[in-house]
Amino acid sequence: MEQQLARYYELKETQKKIEEELNDLRQKLLAEYGDSGGAEAGAYKLTIHYQERREYYDERVYNALPDPSLWRLMSRADAGKIASLLKLNVIHDGILEGTYERKHIPVLRVQKR
Repeated sequence: MEQQLARYYELKETQKKIEEELNDLRQKLLAEYGDSGGAEAGAYKLTIHYQERREYYDERVYNALPDPSLWRLMSRADAGKIASLLKLNVIHDGILEGTYERKHIPVLRVQKR
């Protein structure tokens, strides 16, 4: 048991270091190539595209809901839960106007040819 716990801890620490390095590289690549939408170097190709996400404000969503009991289904303005309610036609997109901010999140993709 102790061996498994030690290995798990070791792997989590390694994962943390890898994620930090990936984040640093991501920031550098975005700073250098973010405007161009990508680049090629040797056998590698970098593609950058932007994904639109909505960031909801709890108080605004609560005030916009037609039935306060719907808030119990969410408990906070979770984009996934709101998307589900929209898909099920429990609420419509019109009542959510002004309750969110649109953000463009860069998505990096590196391919080896």
